[in-house]
Amino acid sequence: MKNLKLKAARAGLDMSQDDLAKKVGVSRQTISAIEKGDYNPTINLCIKVCKALGKTLDDLFWEE
Repeated sequence: MKNLKLKAARAGLDMSQDDLAKKVGVSRQTISAIEKGDYNPTINLCIKVCKALGKTLDDLFWEE
């Protein structure tokens, strides 16, 4: 399932996939794959992404 919440949060901060990737220590392709729903990140990566974007795990990764 696509992670549109992650994409929206990143875009809301005017941050590129590459910017976010560098901040959390992964490749741009990894961020792209998470947003497309092609990759399920580890909990540690989820936490790093949330901190980088100022969001909670619920905000970005909880399916409603």
